[in-house]
Amino acid sequence: MFLVATFIGLYSYFIFFLGIFGLLTKINVQILTIVFIILIILYKRSVLYKYLNKIKSFQFNEIKKQKPVYLLLFLIILQALVNLIGALGPELAFDALWYHLTLPSLFLLHRSIYHIPGGLLYYSDMPKLVEMLYIGALSFGSEILPKLIHYFFGLLCALTLFAFSRKFFSKNIAALIVVIFYSNLVVDWESITAYIDLVRTFFEFLSLWGIINWYESKKSTWLVVSGIMMGLAITTKVLAIGSYLLFIFLILAIFITKQKSIKETFYGLVIFSSCALIVPLPWFIFSFFNTGNPVYPFFTKTYEISANSPNPLMLVSDLWNLFIHSADPISPLYLIFLPLLVIFYTNLRKEMKIIVWYSGLCLILLYFTPRTGGGRFILPYLPAFSIICGAIYSEILKKTRTEWKYISKILFCVIVLVALISIGYRGIANKKYLPVILGQETKQSFLSNNLNYRFGDFYDTNDYFKTHINSNDTVLLYGFHNLYYVDFPFIDSTWVKKGDTFNYIAVQKSKLLPKYRDWQLVYSNDKTMVQLYKPPKGECNVICRY
Repeated sequence: MFLVATFIGLYSYFIFFLGIFGLLTKINVQILTIVFIILIILYKRSVLYKYLNKIKSFQFNEIKKQKPVYLLLFLIILQALVNLIGALGPELAFDALWYHLTLPSLFLLHRSIYHIPGGLLYYSDMPKLVEMLYIGALSFGSEILPKLIHYFFGLLCALTLFAFSRKFFSKNIAALIVVIFYSNLVVDWESITAYIDLVRTFFEFLSLWGIINWYESKKSTWLVVSGIMMGLAITTKVLAIGSYLLFIFLILAIFITKQKSIKETFYGLVIFSSCALIVPLPWFIFSFFNTGNPVYPFFTKTYEISANSPNPLMLVSDLWNLFIHSADPISPLYLIFLPLLVIFYTNLRKEMKIIVWYSGLCLILLYFTPRTGGGRFILPYLPAFSIICGAIYSEILKKTRTEWKYISKILFCVIVLVALISIGYRGIANKKYLPVILGQETKQSFLSNNLNYRFGDFYDTNDYFKTHINSNDTVLLYGFHNLYYVDFPFIDSTWVKKGDTFNYIAVQKSKLLPKYRDWQLVYSNDKTMVQLYKPPKGECNVICRY
């Protein structure tokens, strides 16, 4: 799996450098994508290939004799199918339509990766590993392919979690751990969007796996691997720098418990840090060159960071609200297993205790993290939380007393119940995609009825722009926010500059500026809250002067 992650990182950087040198044409991207797919397929000794072989050789006849395991596998497959329904439908998620899809679309349109000024697409300079993957996907088709990429990363997370768990537990417990993770509503919702958080989760969990391998083998090579995986996580989402600091503390704690010398400790930290920071460095240089800030827009007026002030008395209540009242729901199983962790901690093997330390550091990090991302910000740490639950359940099964046997059965039933609720909830939510997937409803009709125009979405619901705006026209947009479905030539008011020309102005949830009061209203749509204006008679193009 580490090899697969490395291939993904290399592919994203090939796309990045194509864009930097102005070679980001569809044909170039398509050729590059096909070459990388062939390389991955041909490399039959890859970790992914081995895992697929293990699944192929899995003794399903034996599983049928073990009804609980058979049930767990059924739940995982059913959840995956329910999520697939949502992934195959048109994109509705806010951030995807704002920048995760819009930026790749603009980069591909302009055949380069460039700085976009203004206060709308200010994420254009940030590390964007996943958006580079989406460029490849969009070169072949619509937004469905990027959504499927993110969906398959959810499956990769589950597969990686199962493979890791098999190192320490039986197939039963490994499957249970995957069910706990994959039944999180935040995981299932992310699986149907063109977001990036499941990709970050994949890389960060591989980084943790690398740390565990280093702890077991004492080979510094695994610190290199772990650092590279963390670097890919940072390249996916720059907020993963917080996780990088978390890993520094974890490595330091391991060195201290092993009573290593200061020289060895320093050497180990340098190895990990160097690899973690070198991987996203090209993006930091790109951002610094364009904005003077390697992590733009952070630490600017555009995106001011205000972390929570230390308050131990509020720690418990804040974390409780994060787990219970998060906008992106998290499984209640973690809180259910928490009291049992206190009881069984001393029984856990050393590797599991390291994961407990890691999880504790995660909670502290989450407390100081701005609450702008809801449950999405805790997503990268859910694999570790799920492993702890599985480790505790494994210890309970070892108990011979009758009351512990009852507790194990109750916990298993609760885990299954949570999974069924998640499947049912997401099934109901994803049901709306079925008519458009099955061809019973057009994409235009679906998007017209399901996009949130009051929240910044746009769609040409009646094909007016498609019919009246041609390739020689340019529309200046005011008040628009989510631009992915804008399929006509445009300039947004946040990056328009002196010398730009346009012959239409479209406003959404806004008013026409006084200097354009002579322009004529030619189209108005109450549903999308869009008005289109053209210049007074006799004027074709207007030179923008700001």
